[in-house]
Amino acid sequence: MMIFRSFLFLILFYGLTILLVIISIPVLLMPASYTSKLGSLWGKILHFSLSVIPIRFSISGDSQKSKQVIYAVKHQSAWETIILYWQLGKPVVVLKKELLSIPIIGIFMKRAGCIAVDRNAGMRALKKLKEEAILASGSGRSILIYPQGTRVSISDKQRPYQIGIFSIYQALGLPVVPVALDSGRYWPNKKLLKKAGTIDVVFLSQIETGLTRKEFMADLEDMIETKCSELEKKET
Repeated sequence: MMIFRSFLFLILFYGLTILLVIISIPVLLMPASYTSKLGSLWGKILHFSLSVIPIRFSISGDSQKSKQVIYAVKHQSAWETIILYWQLGKPVVVLKKELLSIPIIGIFMKRAGCIAVDRNAGMRALKKLKEEAILASGSGRSILIYPQGTRVSISDKQRPYQIGIFSIYQALGLPVVPVALDSGRYWPNKKLLKKAGTIDVVFLSQIETGLTRKEFMADLEDMIETKCSELEKKET
């Protein structure tokens, strides 16, 4: 039954996504703010499509949505990439450069102000990330980044936290809101089969400005990983 529901989800989500892309092409000629609204609509489409499984979500903690902050989000699946853009009021998202190569969708992402990082460029990528983050922060929008730099399975406890998050924390002088979740429990990375349940998203206490690199990185990792471990043990 779950295999059937997972296939039904794929048909529904990708069918609606293709339809959205086709009818939204004229939006590329409009101001960038219209493109950002499409991103929020895409989040609603995903949420609707997941109802066939069903996968729901619950949000707790203070998202600081009314303020300009940096969101440091645990990355376990494609779910948070789309849903949190909708839920957090269209933040500037830091993503891997390869995603901009997706036909048409990549263009929409670029128009929406996403910051693309070439993970093979080393220090040049870090410099570019900082420069683009400073530029993006001038719009007043919050910034969302995945501090481990890639999707991580729910059982992976070894993936290091990358220095990119500290780079923009230091450059922008904005507080960081760590975000723990367990989306990988229900939407395993690179697997077709989904699992019914409720994804928990927890906004943790913000990390104020002024910490050293060592202090910041230790606090960030400890806060996110501790909460993720708690979520992993919850009953389903």
